[in-house]
Amino acid sequence: MILPRLALAAALALTAMPAVAATLVVGPGQTYKLPSQAIAAAKPGDTVQILPGDYVDCAMVRQNDITIEGKGSAKAVIMSDRTCAGKAILVIDGNNVMVRNMTLARAAVPDRNGAGIRAEGGNLTIDGVRFINNENGILAADNPNATITIRNSYFDRNGVCYRSCAHGIYIGDIKKLLVEHSIFFDTHQGHDIKSRAIDTEIIDTTIEDGPHGTSSYLIDIPNGGGLLVQGCTMEKGPKAENHTTAISIGEEGVTHISRRFIIKDNTFTNDMPYPTYFVNNITRGEAILTGNKFKGRVTPLAGLGKVLP
Repeated sequence: MILPRLALAAALALTAMPAVAATLVVGPGQTYKLPSQAIAAAKPGDTVQILPGDYVDCAMVRQNDITIEGKGSAKAVIMSDRTCAGKAILVIDGNNVMVRNMTLARAAVPDRNGAGIRAEGGNLTIDGVRFINNENGILAADNPNATITIRNSYFDRNGVCYRSCAHGIYIGDIKKLLVEHSIFFDTHQGHDIKSRAIDTEIIDTTIEDGPHGTSSYLIDIPNGGGLLVQGCTMEKGPKAENHTTAISIGEEGVTHISRRFIIKDNTFTNDMPYPTYFVNNITRGEAILTGNKFKGRVTPLAGLGKVLP
């Protein structure tokens, strides 16, 4: 009886051991030639590592707890020119997914709403990713428990308006959006950042039209909620299609309790020949502006709030 019991105990111990996370490498001479092949084979906890190259590819990311990363420079690892499910280059349904150190470019779909990343799961982190000339840089579905963190990333020439508008990023009704240490430049027609999140924080980020950008709002918070914009550099360029406002709060109707709108220590330049509002607050919540610097024809605030030194 002792041996069977020992065998049973050993078997139970083996089944209780956690699976060892694997690194699935993509590139020439590797088992996986395309990112989509490795992503399809990945299990929770795994890392998909993509070697330098230009991959005409897209992928559905259904697993939880995986990392998709480029090896080397973000400019050296490019996924482009193909979309999955009529949505995006990366369609992310899993939770706790990390995407880092790569470029996602030229996402386009028939309804003109294609994205570099379509976020449909929860708790997505994007670090050091370049979004170049997509209809949407990122498009995120409603998910009240989800958080999205974007850091050290670069958004260039995203956005289009055809029937409805696509944007630099368009975040649905989620728990929290955090954007930090990132750059938005030369957005076309849509907003640079549109967020319906319950809380939105934008920190140490550059949002500029430049000489050719035609964006609408630089930041659009259409349904209220918490907002912190701190330490950012912003500019409305001479070709901006919206002449009235840089930061808009509540223009589509308030659905989130507006606990705070804090806009502090930013620099805003108006390079249009028209006067513009820096912040247009259409809610009954109070916007607090402090420590901001302005260049050009700028009225700091329209609506309820305070402009402090």
